[in-house]
Amino acid sequence: MRKSPPSETAKAPARKVVIKVHPDQRVVVTAPHDASDAAIHDAIQKRARWIWQSIEAFSKQQDAVLPRQYVSGETQFYLGKRYVLKVMVDASQVPSVKLSCGKLNVTLKKAPAIGSDNADYNSQRTQVKPLIDRWYQHKAKAIFHERLTALLPTTTWVTGIPSFRLMAMKKQWGSCSAKGNLMLNPHLVKAPKECIDYVILHELCHIAEHNHGERFWRLLTQSMPHWKEVKAKLDDMAELYLNE
Repeated sequence: MRKSPPSETAKAPARKVVIKVHPDQRVVVTAPHDASDAAIHDAIQKRARWIWQSIEAFSKQQDAVLPRQYVSGETQFYLGKRYVLKVMVDASQVPSVKLSCGKLNVTLKKAPAIGSDNADYNSQRTQVKPLIDRWYQHKAKAIFHERLTALLPTTTWVTGIPSFRLMAMKKQWGSCSAKGNLMLNPHLVKAPKECIDYVILHELCHIAEHNHGERFWRLLTQSMPHWKEVKAKLDDMAELYLNE
């Protein structure tokens, strides 16, 4: 669940000039017929900061709702940080994905097919998305193994090293089988490490208590006393992290 954006409507009390920011980021100013240009300008100036904050909030919401096109300028996440996607074409290079200077650089061997705008986007999405998905899978496998190893000393009820596998899921971050095998969502690698730790600990607690009983919550709190705050942070960003 995301935080609500600023209130959509604000009024400049002096001349009853109404300023409204719409979800599509349009700013509409309604003024009485006898309002002077100066009064309208003054009302807008006074609410400039609020207008900008509202536009920014709706922009972030739009990023969360609209399917990604996988074009330069879009935002991608990794370990809780935002990275700007940059798509490049270089026939001499092997298709690749690399983090560099605050950007997620994707190199294609050939440019997307030329056609209608939708065809261009679909062609680019078809080329870029699989590369990014594989990159996330590779990173997730390494990071999850690292965090699982680091957390095991705190989970005294776990014997040995549980196995885990990756599976992209739309509504779950992870699960634990009756045999104690973990399944983790590779999209989780987009979240901060403490959120990854929370999910892994949650599933490790299921090894001792498969249901969400009193013992389960006691073990989770014992391993991560502030788990509620971490869970709230993950929940707030879930729609963005899971958006494909």
